[in-house]
Amino acid sequence: RCVNCQVVKNGTKSCVLCCCYCVFFFSSRRRHTRFLPVSWARRCVQETGRVHGDKQYSQFLMNHSSKFKNQMIPISTQNNKDITYAEYIWIDGSGQNLRSKTMIIRRKITRVEELDWWTYDGSSTEQATTTSSEIFLKPVTMCPDPLRGPNSILVLCEGYLQDKETPALGNFRYICQKVMEEAGIHDPWFGLEQEYFLVKNVGTTGFWPLGWNNGGFPAPQGPYYCSVGLNKAIGRTIPETHMMACLKAGLKFAGINAEVAPSQWEYQIGIAKGIDAGDHLWLSRYLLTRIAENHDVSINLDPKPIKGDWNGSGCHANFSTVETRKSNGMDMIIRNYIPLLEACHKEHISVYGENNEQRLTGKHETASIKEFSFGEASRGTSIRIPSVTLESNSGYFEDRR
Repeated sequence: RCVNCQVVKNGTKSCVLCCCYCVFFFSSRRRHTRFLPVSWARRCVQETGRVHGDKQYSQFLMNHSSKFKNQMIPISTQNNKDITYAEYIWIDGSGQNLRSKTMIIRRKITRVEELDWWTYDGSSTEQATTTSSEIFLKPVTMCPDPLRGPNSILVLCEGYLQDKETPALGNFRYICQKVMEEAGIHDPWFGLEQEYFLVKNVGTTGFWPLGWNNGGFPAPQGPYYCSVGLNKAIGRTIPETHMMACLKAGLKFAGINAEVAPSQWEYQIGIAKGIDAGDHLWLSRYLLTRIAENHDVSINLDPKPIKGDWNGSGCHANFSTVETRKSNGMDMIIRNYIPLLEACHKEHISVYGENNEQRLTGKHETASIKEFSFGEASRGTSIRIPSVTLESNSGYFEDRR
């Protein structure tokens, strides 16, 4: 029986339908009767570096089998010149999870203002009741969709209630936009460092980091940060593909690196001004999740997904204003911004994410969540003042909370 769908087959570990994306069979009556030998799976692992048992992938099949290549249905620009594939993306009621759906628009779209508002069932996204379930999507920014290719766009949206004025639960962008408008005179710049774990599903609700034995642990932390090599930089294909996709989408993507824990990675967004920082971060998270999905991997952003002597994941924010970037801007940081941050420490922590106390322990390159601190070139403090800022006496600082 197939290990995934339990359909009876002969001598192979899994069937094509369960192991390959976007494969269409000529006869629906035979859709579970076409199989590939295990040797194909081994060859897939050798040539793609994807170590997920004996699962084949669509790209591998496209490269090696003319039969399956003829059965793929790619997006054709020749027959659909006036069609735009728009993927509407929004944050649901959790304030953390992304949702999306596709609209086929029978005209070219060149500006976000040309896009229509849309609706969805808010009772299925923790944002409404079934008796009044309509939530409106307002397109706010868009970029090319590097996954679908030509004539395709990603559309980041805000959610609104039926009056089209009241922001829906999870629409924090509405608030952020007002803050950025008020702070416009200070010209705020951001550089965001998003850490994450690549994880594989275990059972129906569990997970474990990619490359770790289920329930087991690799060698202690030390050799993995900015590492090179199969046993250290685990899952590099995903962050590399993600980087290329974000650049193709026109996002302000700055770089990637392997992080301190095995299967942990980081990417950077910036320098981005004002609301663009958040928009580009969420779009990059969407692309990362979609790319990992194609590799049968999930993205984990939890502050402390693996308990014990392992680093957690944060999203460090590097920040500057026109005042800190001026000559002697260091004085503005020390005399004005640091005291303000210290006075609002508890307020900031309350909205910096659930379970953050598990990460901010004073260990693993963090400061204690209970106390505010800052230091020069220190990664064990709430606020780090980088060496480059000290040298030039102006620039930015990093909020590591």
